[in-house]
Amino acid sequence: MEALILVVLCGLAWGSFLNVVIYRLPAGLNLAKPPSSCPSCQARIKPYDNFPVLSYLLLRGKCRHCGTPIPFSYVLVEVLTPAAFVGLYLHYSLSFFFFASCLFTTALIVLGFIDYRHKILPDRITFPGIALALVYSFFRRDLPLLQALLGAAVGAGFLLLIYGGYYLVRKKEGLGLGDVTMMVMVGAYLGWVKTLLTLILASFVGAFVGILIIAVKKKDLQYMLPFGTFLAPAAYVALVWGDRILAAYLSLFQ
Repeated sequence: MEALILVVLCGLAWGSFLNVVIYRLPAGLNLAKPPSSCPSCQARIKPYDNFPVLSYLLLRGKCRHCGTPIPFSYVLVEVLTPAAFVGLYLHYSLSFFFFASCLFTTALIVLGFIDYRHKILPDRITFPGIALALVYSFFRRDLPLLQALLGAAVGAGFLLLIYGGYYLVRKKEGLGLGDVTMMVMVGAYLGWVKTLLTLILASFVGAFVGILIIAVKKKDLQYMLPFGTFLAPAAYVALVWGDRILAAYLSLFQ
């Protein structure tokens, strides 16, 4: 129980830091300084107003100084991060794989939210993620280096085929190359089977959401969805529950 509480507390604190990364990285700002401030009135956020989740609730989702609403995505990151870490802890306990998966999940959260806000997937996250996944493969028995490289190739190759095919037909990009780079990272960490599962899950959910947006908001078929926002949770699901999902699917043919 003590370890679980520690995971939750560390996840809350880490989620608060991830909000800084998600806000500052696309803007090219320093992650360490200046101290956090309200984006609207620039007032410095006091330490007692900077407790993850709790401060949001006490302030009723508004800046103490100017009353500007605080985006709900901030508290969502602070909730999702410890929840994701708890899922990893329950699955892997405090093992080396748990800590490595926390880093991988961190990258997924940051990429998913940045893509949602800005429709970009920064190389400053994906490239180090690829490097760490490949280095980590030297310490894994379940996914050695060659399997990690195969996973990266499958993830990138599948999306590159879609990218090239769409461009040939429509003469414009239908998919960002950032999605391709993200899938190199995902493939290198998950291997080719779970990478395909990630792509399938993300595609189905993305298509469903796209249909809803077209129907509700009256958008046309040219409306661009941030695919990385769907790839991120799909990759987490594949990481934690991928084996069960694949086993359940294969059991249908036995």
